Amino acid sequence: MALLKSGWLWRQSSVLKRWKVNWCDLWIDGSLVFYKSENRRDYETRVSLKSSCVSVKSGLECAGVCPPESHPRENLLVVYLKDGSNVILCANSEDEALAWKLTLLEAKRNPVFTYDPYADTYQSVPVDSHNAVYITPSGQGAHHVWIHREPYEDSFGEQVALGLLAGMAAGAAMRSFLWMPFWFC
Repeated sequence: MALLKSGWLWRQSSVLKRWKVNWCDLWIDGSLVFYKSENRRDYETRVSLKSSCVSVKSGLECAGVCPPESHPRENLLVVYLKDGSNVILCANSEDEALAWKLTLLEAKRNPVFTYDPYADTYQSVPVDSHNAVYITPSGQGAHHVWIHREPYEDSFGEQVALGLLAGMAAGAAMRSFLWMPFWFC
């Protein structure tokens, strides 16, 4: 898979709100991955921009966020997610923060790509109205396809809540039927 951008960024932890330096990779499929070191052996966090990113703000647009020591406010970068949380980042310069913002927004709205390993190229594939991708293999070789998913497919919590509600309604109905033999006696 191809990299859109990579480099060192400061990231604020979500629990203790402490700043730490992470190596960040932004992949063409919209994955923003944070690693402990530059060698990319083990990653700390992965954020899928295509399914969870709402907006990206940088510089003075980031209200209420304090940058790390010796960094100005113009270096800040905030990625707002659908679940209400956000990823707070800080670049080494204002230009780098703006470059990360533009690249993150581009990765968020990129179309679907296929990879041809024999030609070592990526090709854009149009998505139809049903979010399906149809590819006819040309020549020989395997085609790797990334299928565009709807954002509601990642809403597991809503499905669990609806299942619990349906279970409670079915349980209440079954309990009333269990008393029926006693009513007719």
